[in-house]
Amino acid sequence: MFVLCNQNKELVSYRAINRPDITDTEMETIMDTIVDSLFCFFVTLGAVPIIRCSRGTAAEMVAVKLDKKLRENLRDARNSLFTGDTLGAGQFSFQRPLLVLVDRNIDLATPLHHTWTYQALVHDVLDFHLNRVNLEESSGVENSPAGARPKRKNKKSYDLTAVDKFWQKHKGSPFPEVAESVQQELESYRAQEDEVKRLKSIMGLEGEDEGAISMLSDNTAKLTSAVSSLPELLEKKRLIDLHTNVATAVLEHIKTRKLDVYFEYEEKIMSKTTLDKSLLDMISDPDAGTPEDKMRLFLIYYISAQQAPSEADLEQYKKALTDAGCNLTPLQYIKQWKAFAKMASAPTSYGNTATKPMGLLSRVMNTGSQFVMEGVKNLVLKQQNLPVTRILDSLMEMKSNPETDDYRYFDPKMLRGSGNYIEYQNLVDYIKGKQGKHVLYGCSELFNATQFIKQLSLLGQK
Repeated sequence: MFVLCNQNKELVSYRAINRPDITDTEMETIMDTIVDSLFCFFVTLGAVPIIRCSRGTAAEMVAVKLDKKLRENLRDARNSLFTGDTLGAGQFSFQRPLLVLVDRNIDLATPLHHTWTYQALVHDVLDFHLNRVNLEESSGVENSPAGARPKRKNKKSYDLTAVDKFWQKHKGSPFPEVAESVQQELESYRAQEDEVKRLKSIMGLEGEDEGAISMLSDNTAKLTSAVSSLPELLEKKRLIDLHTNVATAVLEHIKTRKLDVYFEYEEKIMSKTTLDKSLLDMISDPDAGTPEDKMRLFLIYYISAQQAPSEADLEQYKKALTDAGCNLTPLQYIKQWKAFAKMASAPTSYGNTATKPMGLLSRVMNTGSQFVMEGVKNLVLKQQNLPVTRILDSLMEMKSNPETDDYRYFDPKMLRGSGNYIEYQNLVDYIKGKQGKHVLYGCSELFNATQFIKQLSLLGQK
């Protein structure tokens, strides 16, 4: 996974490209920035891609410019940056990457969707940037004298990187699975720690009899083995503490904002499944989520609806949203966007994605557990392909599909003339079943729902 512009990302943001007052010169500058970044990416990769893109979008502008830039570089063999690439055989090589360029407007619902996997949840609810999560930990209740200044919250930072085996294994897992895995790791660590303590106490055996001496030599070997694994044990403890703290912080958000309920409800909306509670009731419930959570839910409903709600219904929803403290400017933009894109007749399909609630995990429910998941639904993700993954599947497998049949094709070698962790995880899950194939997911900016809704809000302002 890669992000094109980590610094000054507002220059190539969704808002920057979709501003109604954008000039041609400004648009050219944005496209050039994206093209230069992609060009650098493929030089680093050491491969010239085959490019596919949707027509009539910003993605097509990027594709045309990138194709031209790659051609110009390949034309001069002596100064080409793709020196590691054998140009003679490479023209017909089957090892070339496929670059699929899509415009964010093909799917505006997914970036707003409340999620249920570990990495996407961390990015959605915590301060997570460049693989580092910053947490505020309360320093606990202390008997301080009356009138004393309250204790400050401790700020802690954790790096969630490729070295962290637990993160690599579980970042794409549903949250209840993560909570159970942390608990299992903790129990395994405690068992190892108890064994080291037991061996140490045996080493203090008194007496000189033969039984004691033979037991001593036998346990010396065991203790030597245990001590040699001590660095590994300490690293295990560090990772357990890290993920206990991060997962606990995520769990707090899930409980206080009822994020499990939002996730399940939105999945049902996107898969056109019958809802067990009216949307108006969800918006009006004072105990369910923040005003932003309610706005995200309603926008997903509005984007996914086969038919836009009538003006009378819309006014009723608007009143409920306003009463809940929501800012309606994002809705104003989505309303204009939907009318412009004529999405009412052909909304993006998300497939039958309904999640299955499972019986609560007994291990996680144990009173000795770090994570008391009471009141939180244990939802198991049902494998589904989001719009971006479906497009990739059609193009990679060369399937006929109305979504992609019109996509343009560029091969710079032929001699002729925004993002989010939910989508990324969906692609990772999809490629697991494709032997020998790999996916790299890149975006001009990596935003979570809060950042995206701010951009929609600014676009919706008159």
